[in-house]
Amino acid sequence: MQRRRGLAALLLAVAVALAARGADASIHEYSGGGFAPRANSFFFHGGSEGLYASDTSSNSSASFIRFDSVTFRRTQESAAKHEEMQQKTGLVEAIIVEIQDRGKIGGSYLHSDEICCTPELDKERSCKVGEVIIQPNPDNPDWPKRVQTFFEGRNEEATMVTQSVSINKTGMYYLYFMFCDPQLKGLKITGRTVWRNPQGYLPGKMAPMMTFYGFMSLAYLVLGLVWFLQFVRCLKDILQLHYHITAVIALGMCEMALWYFEYANFNSTGTRPMAITLWAVTFTAVKKTISRLLLLVVSMGYGVVRPTLGGVTSKVGALGVIYFIASEGLELVENLGNINDFSGKTRLFLVLPVAILDATFIIWIFSSLSRTLEKLQVATSWCIQVRRSMAKLELYRKFTNSLAMSVLISIAWIGYELYFNATDPLSELWQRAWIIPAFWNLLSYALLAIICILWSPSHNPTGFAYSEDTVDEAGEEGLSLVGSAVKGTGDMVNMHVFPEDKRA
Repeated sequence: MQRRRGLAALLLAVAVALAARGADASIHEYSGGGFAPRANSFFFHGGSEGLYASDTSSNSSASFIRFDSVTFRRTQESAAKHEEMQQKTGLVEAIIVEIQDRGKIGGSYLHSDEICCTPELDKERSCKVGEVIIQPNPDNPDWPKRVQTFFEGRNEEATMVTQSVSINKTGMYYLYFMFCDPQLKGLKITGRTVWRNPQGYLPGKMAPMMTFYGFMSLAYLVLGLVWFLQFVRCLKDILQLHYHITAVIALGMCEMALWYFEYANFNSTGTRPMAITLWAVTFTAVKKTISRLLLLVVSMGYGVVRPTLGGVTSKVGALGVIYFIASEGLELVENLGNINDFSGKTRLFLVLPVAILDATFIIWIFSSLSRTLEKLQVATSWCIQVRRSMAKLELYRKFTNSLAMSVLISIAWIGYELYFNATDPLSELWQRAWIIPAFWNLLSYALLAIICILWSPSHNPTGFAYSEDTVDEAGEEGLSLVGSAVKGTGDMVNMHVFPEDKRA
């Protein structure tokens, strides 16, 4: 119990810290970051996003990167080495490069491993001492883009001129702040940059997801209407199970709608709407948790081959609480953190518990299904109500087949995800990246639709409730935890809701 409380407190602290910090996404904030050495240069990563080319037919549809109040602060020792009236006593450059042109930064084309220009290269008139080496592009001489900011005299601070760099070519853009003068070692950066696409502030990777969530909202609405009409038509024959399915459909509708409005607001303002994001994240975590718990208890045969869960109830409840806390923490990190700058270690710290818990759910579900099918097969051999038992067995077989198929599809997709991420470390395929998260939502919806078909309300519903004529084995179901799991198995079970049918 103490361990669970400690885990809950830790994850809650992470969530509160992220919520207090805010979410910036298209607006990249710099708060006193330092520069890292590389070759004979020092650099600071200012952000990276997929940007679409500006729409030249409309001034309001420009794609740009804007520098807002970006300030560099050097140490007092560095400033004291210069005269008060001396000009240009230090240079910091902002380098914007499209990922396909990354080879143009540095002296590789001059057969040199240096990034900053050296006196020898300067004598050859290939570059200027103190500047980053950039290979000229004959087709577009202004790119990669260089924006220079100079220190004056003994000033400890230098502020970039507020300006926007127009993006006229679709691509994945990286921004680096760099300097070559070793005397500037210890330099700090503050301020922010604003990145905008022609259609709004959503990063290129995320832009298609707004349209996707809009379609998914409509899809859940259609499913909800069809289910509701059947629900009302057979109102007198409704089982407890149908209420649970209705709840999950409602959760799905709210989840998709909230994500759509969150993305729409984000697209228009450039910052994530805190209230909507928190609600969307919470709905997602609640839906995942409830779906997994309902799937688990139905797989155990609750209400079919056993009237209660018995002593295993506390284990199921504890697993649900831990999963909700872990899932909520992970969703907050992924959706409230800066779009590309949050710590990979922080995310890994939260991904592993969720993956292990997902694996636990899946193993427990399939082991429970195996036991339930065994009991139903025994029941059909001598049970008085053979027809009812056969119907139960057939339904659980269809359920098992659907779940097994979803697992196989998920494993195949996980393999594709791993391949995609391994072959695209620099996000050059950013225009296709949205398909990865979209797949899990589509699989979730498809399986929920299958469940709605299998358990559709009917005027003549087959009795699936527990009865004394059905074989019941006493004892608790054990929790088996094997190995670890990967991210993709998570959303695969997100949508299965099979609570027991308590109809007598």
